[in-house]
Amino acid sequence: MKTWKAESLLLVVTVIWGATFTFTKLGLEDSSVYFYIFIRFMIALTLSMLIWGKYLFRIDKQTLKNGLVLGALFAGGFITQTVGLKYTTVTKSAFITGMAVVLTPFAFKILIKKKIKIWQTLGVIITACGLWLFTNPKMDNINPGDVLTLVSTFFWAFYITYIDIFTRNITKFENTIQLVFMQFIVAAPIALLGHLLLDTGNFRFNITPNLIVSLLYNGIIASIFLTLIHTSVQKYSTPVKAALIFSLEPVFATIVAIFALNEFLGGREMSGAAILLFGVIVSEIGENAYNSVRRMLNK
Repeated sequence: MKTWKAESLLLVVTVIWGATFTFTKLGLEDSSVYFYIFIRFMIALTLSMLIWGKYLFRIDKQTLKNGLVLGALFAGGFITQTVGLKYTTVTKSAFITGMAVVLTPFAFKILIKKKIKIWQTLGVIITACGLWLFTNPKMDNINPGDVLTLVSTFFWAFYITYIDIFTRNITKFENTIQLVFMQFIVAAPIALLGHLLLDTGNFRFNITPNLIVSLLYNGIIASIFLTLIHTSVQKYSTPVKAALIFSLEPVFATIVAIFALNEFLGGREMSGAAILLFGVIVSEIGENAYNSVRRMLNK
């Protein structure tokens, strides 16, 4: 697959991920947080088994090991981010989560030991500035939710990097499916453990239309299909570029919230969104544009 096609699919993933915040917010009004996450991943696991179950029984030792690592990071990222959102504001959560774009290059350098291109570094800096302007987080009062959300960004940075490492040489669809399976298999029991230890005192699970829609969207579309697409195509890009594309998630989350929750996008947010997009563009075409200008000037 060509790089531009893969990165276009990652952008589609980001757009759909952006809507998960609104659906999660609606779902958590009627459910305890850990139990919600557990049901979400059980839906994903059950449907995956029904569709692609035959592949799970042919899993090899290396894929099993890689899947356990991805699953642990996947679970850690989702749980700390979702629980953190319970105790902090939307803007602070969006900003802190988006800062995975800054942490991913460090994870990339630690694990892959390859030099990051200057244009990707510049793109990360510009994107971080746009993210700050867009979310306008009030960081004067740090709370436990902020800390949990920050922890989630470390999980996501290493998750994005390990996906690159583990899928780089995968050519068979069944191996990709097996990695997706393993993420759900690991994430569901961890969420259940959190529920048994932390949810029991104030357990809630009121089956309402909002909760059903929320779980179906997050369990089927956002979990099964997006995890499959992400696991399949990121190897055609780089972890740093993928993180830059994913940094646009708060923008799409806000666009969805405008329609679903009647939220407002002001001039500051629009400027921040434009800078965010510019940072991604710099990373994508900066080197080619610079070389083209140099060739024109040297003629």
